[in-house]
Amino acid sequence: MQSLTLTRYPTPVSPPRLNLYPLRQIAVSVLSTPTAGINRREMASSRRESASFKSLAVGRTLTGGDDDGYCTLIDFAGANVGDDLVVLLYHLQHACKRIASLVASPFNSSLGKLSVKSSSSGSDRDAPKPLDIVSNDIVLSSLRNSGKVAVMASEEDDSPTWIKDDGPYVVVVDPLDGSRNIDASIPTGTIFGVYNRLVELDHLPVEEKAELNSLQRGNRLVASGYVLYSSATIFCITFGSGTGTHAFTLDHSTGEFVLTHQNIKIPTRGQIYSVNDARYFDWPEGLRKYIDTVRQGKGENPKKYSARYICSLVADLHRTLLYGGVAMNPRDHLRLVYEGNPLAFLVEQAGGKSSDGKRGILSIQPVKLHQRLPLFLGSVEDVAELESYGDVQQTVNPGYEV
Repeated sequence: MQSLTLTRYPTPVSPPRLNLYPLRQIAVSVLSTPTAGINRREMASSRRESASFKSLAVGRTLTGGDDDGYCTLIDFAGANVGDDLVVLLYHLQHACKRIASLVASPFNSSLGKLSVKSSSSGSDRDAPKPLDIVSNDIVLSSLRNSGKVAVMASEEDDSPTWIKDDGPYVVVVDPLDGSRNIDASIPTGTIFGVYNRLVELDHLPVEEKAELNSLQRGNRLVASGYVLYSSATIFCITFGSGTGTHAFTLDHSTGEFVLTHQNIKIPTRGQIYSVNDARYFDWPEGLRKYIDTVRQGKGENPKKYSARYICSLVADLHRTLLYGGVAMNPRDHLRLVYEGNPLAFLVEQAGGKSSDGKRGILSIQPVKLHQRLPLFLGSVEDVAELESYGDVQQTVNPGYEV
């Protein structure tokens, strides 16, 4: 039998980009590798370098970065928020890089088709998949290692996880939105929101204070965002208080999230609506009338609207954020705590509007961790026009298989 000879050719590897980020050495000392064995005294010692770290980062942010025009997520955060939140984001971005690698792995296909029974899932269609569970564990581990999180509430868990008594922040998260379509390589995403811990609740039992901290209104968020796992991995975030909404794209050659979309402003009106209109005949009259009107070019915008629908909330919102229009799910399906509030906060900081069809999302007081609601996000004028039709919330829900 003829032997087969394999010739291995060297894979071209780009040399490291030296001095690309002049703040990196300081950042590394301030933000150590996210492992359980972090040396807290070294972290505290590094705080003394914080002033110089922030002054350099401010200069980079204001001038658009260093000589190569680069500004990383951590550089940007260091210029705009306090040290504790910078540390939290450092660990969160680490988790999202791991999830990005996970969803791109050739070995996730079989995992994506399996499901795990959960009392909170409601149906087999929405049951968590092993990829969801793994992503949830990745996020929890990273937040635990940050030392900055008191409690994490996840869409994948029935109840919040108390992490650290003196952690200054509360994190709510949907670790892997859209995972049920991952075997078709449809974009997925991570959605997160960050609140301050309510110190006035510290005297309560752990389970009670964990839940109450997680049930804060969306207008109390101090940061929120999403990470889109698609042709590029994009980390979109806002720190509220008029700081705007910004997007950072993962540079695989350096492993850094680099600022690519600074101060995103959603157009006041778009020309795209995003909804599953196969459900048209289950919609209320107001919603059907709105869609019929705008796609004929007979609405307040004389141009005919186009439909774009991916069935991945993060992907549909990302496009809406950049191009304008409205992304929606008119039935009680999306979760207020894990999806509605974080995305509404981000959209409104970008100059957009959020609604459940009748009222603003951020003013709604959650009463349950897995509370569901209709969700309309997008351009100010588009969402306002849709609300003017009155009856836009879908109440008929026969149960959909796909």
